[in-house]
Amino acid sequence: MFLENPLNHKEQFGRIEVICGSMFSGKTEELIRRLKRAQFANQKIEIFKPAIDRRYDDQMVTSHDSNQIHSTSVSAAANIPVLANECQVVGIDEAQFFDDEIVEVCNNLANQGIRVIIAGLDMDYQGKPFGPMPALMATAEYVTKVHAICTQTGNLAHYSHRKSDQKDLVLLGEKDGYEPLSRVAFHKVLSKDKKKEPKKNVKKKRS
Repeated sequence: MFLENPLNHKEQFGRIEVICGSMFSGKTEELIRRLKRAQFANQKIEIFKPAIDRRYDDQMVTSHDSNQIHSTSVSAAANIPVLANECQVVGIDEAQFFDDEIVEVCNNLANQGIRVIIAGLDMDYQGKPFGPMPALMATAEYVTKVHAICTQTGNLAHYSHRKSDQKDLVLLGEKDGYEPLSRVAFHKVLSKDKKKEPKKNVKKKRS
């Protein structure tokens, strides 16, 4: 693979790789695959995830198909450089949940010669750019967008539709709470949701 061939990276500077897409698209699976290949090459790696994500295990990054790799939970992006000392490869999962400082942290690590591999949702449940992901994608050397399969059309999906009516931006969930949708299916659902919204009463001004 081009990204993993050392002949393509003769200089000592590191790089940033972003793996993005909807839920159930295989982002974490691809992150784990790249990190395990680095382990097989006897490279020193560290994996981090936001402390808020406790869906599977506090000490493991776990994909939806139960593939795992040991990780460290951190409450803020600023904690990563301290814990990534002397690493050759740093993996970061669920990057959309980190604060904006994650962008500077990743760039500083790459400038120190470290390969930084990031996985995260590029859009939230409303179809809007999610947290620091746009800035990470803009500053990365390589961006890989992976896709799920739409549960309604069978086409490629890149939207994460929330099944509940909860409006919190951060709401961790699995297949019972989210489903991957294609563009056409997602916008049909949005149209239905808007029709369900109660109309605001507009008071007429007396003349």
